[in-house]
Amino acid sequence: QRLQQRQARETGICPVREELYAQTFDELIREVTINCAERGLLLLRVRDEMRMTIAAYQTLYESSIAFGMRKALQAEQGKADMEAHIRQLESEKKDFERHVLELKAKTDAIEKRESERRALDEKKHAEEIAFLKRTNASLKRELETYLSPSKK
Repeated sequence: QRLQQRQARETGICPVREELYAQTFDELIREVTINCAERGLLLLRVRDEMRMTIAAYQTLYESSIAFGMRKALQAEQGKADMEAHIRQLESEKKDFERHVLELKAKTDAIEKRESERRALDEKKHAEEIAFLKRTNASLKRELETYLSPSKK
């Protein structure tokens, strides 16, 4: 009833419940000590050991909470650093992509210019061959005309 009156929590750490249990245990120790002093001293030791154990657990709990908070802050900081690094890498990637496009445009222009030059060279070569064939044919005819009258 007292737990309900003082609105104690049913589960977890509750200071109200802890206080009421401590009062009850102290009263129990007092009554047992009246009957048998040795048992009372033993219960005092148990109570003190229990309080030290609970204090140690509370200290451990608090330090683990602090450790968790530190780790969470470090993770948050690490996350911000990683995000900045990702942004930097994405910027570098865009720069490289732009550079690749520029180089592709240059290679396309060079290939086009070279193919035009090659076509022009081939055309000149074909014209030169045709000219030489015509010249060769006319020289052959001329030579034949020189050689033909001498046979008669």
